[in-house]
Amino acid sequence: MQFLVEDQDPYCKARAGLITTSRGTIRTPIFMPVGTIGSVKSITQQVLQDQLDADIILGNTYHLYLRPGTEVLDKAGGLHAFMGWNRPILTDSGGYQVYSLANSRKLTETGVTFRSHTDGSKHLFTPESVVDIQRSIGSDIMMVLDECTPYPCSYNYAKASMERTHRWLKRGITYFDTTLTEQYAHQTLFPIVQGSVYKDLRIQSAETIAAADRPGNAIGGVCHPNGQLYEITELVCSILPSSKPRYLMGVGTPRDLLECIALGVDMFDCVMPTRNGRNGTLFTTKGIINIRNKKWAHDFSPIDAALGGPVSGYYSKAYLRHLITCKELLGAQLASVHNLNFYLWLVRQAREKIQQHNFVAWKNNMLTTIMEKI
Repeated sequence: MQFLVEDQDPYCKARAGLITTSRGTIRTPIFMPVGTIGSVKSITQQVLQDQLDADIILGNTYHLYLRPGTEVLDKAGGLHAFMGWNRPILTDSGGYQVYSLANSRKLTETGVTFRSHTDGSKHLFTPESVVDIQRSIGSDIMMVLDECTPYPCSYNYAKASMERTHRWLKRGITYFDTTLTEQYAHQTLFPIVQGSVYKDLRIQSAETIAAADRPGNAIGGVCHPNGQLYEITELVCSILPSSKPRYLMGVGTPRDLLECIALGVDMFDCVMPTRNGRNGTLFTTKGIINIRNKKWAHDFSPIDAALGGPVSGYYSKAYLRHLITCKELLGAQLASVHNLNFYLWLVRQAREKIQQHNFVAWKNNMLTTIMEKI
């Protein structure tokens, strides 16, 4: 994997870049649609590639390990072949999903023991085993095993968790490097900055991750509702090397994307566009729409004419409202495609404005519109 910074806005830290992998080039800033179990919910791979032109999608180690399992993935030749997707895939190590199983998992120095949410069976993830699982998956960018700390948590808990994550990082890197073969030469490993909301811990973690000198770096554990997302992101980005892509995990709203691009983040993922779409919330160039609202029942204009495309510029708000209120499956599909279309359009517009050295003014103007409820 290679990363090239093509341009940077002179008024902030936003930059436009290219991540080159053996399966294609990723234009940054980039938003990655979330395909947790080898599927971006309700959207075919053909739509993702041909209509949305997604450069990369995200899968999840925890879920793919449980279903369909590494035996199936190995026999299929990896997730790309299994799901019919020939562009890059990034996989999370499953640390966040294991964190969410707080009542059915146990953390030790060895790794994390947990019970499956599907059948209650017992499993162990170690820094080494998650590398093996992600090799079976065949992801182009894989994550190290980490612990995503709960919020809130004490300083002592956050410190102990961060230090364990750093020890796991060393084991994961050693195992990745010593078992690397030509078969896995397309894969790269990203470490993850942790430290909760404590600035000194975030500084220590970012310095540790930067010193690991991997091809890219991730920032985890920032999705808590305390308003420190931007503060923590800015702090960490000031330490992580600018010559490597920075991936902010699990973020977020359109505002979060634009503000964090301005702070120097290159990669994002979040379930928000598809999850909110299925529930009737649409992100548009004119603001946020609750399509269930009765006001849209007789609005036969396109969902978002300015955005355009085979969904946003074709189907009417009235028709989509009808589908969503009737719980018709097509409604969830169209809303999800529209929201992903908007998110991908937004980061591409951001990239263009960075290259034009006009990102800050454009961002500030956009945020007066796209986050307003209409």
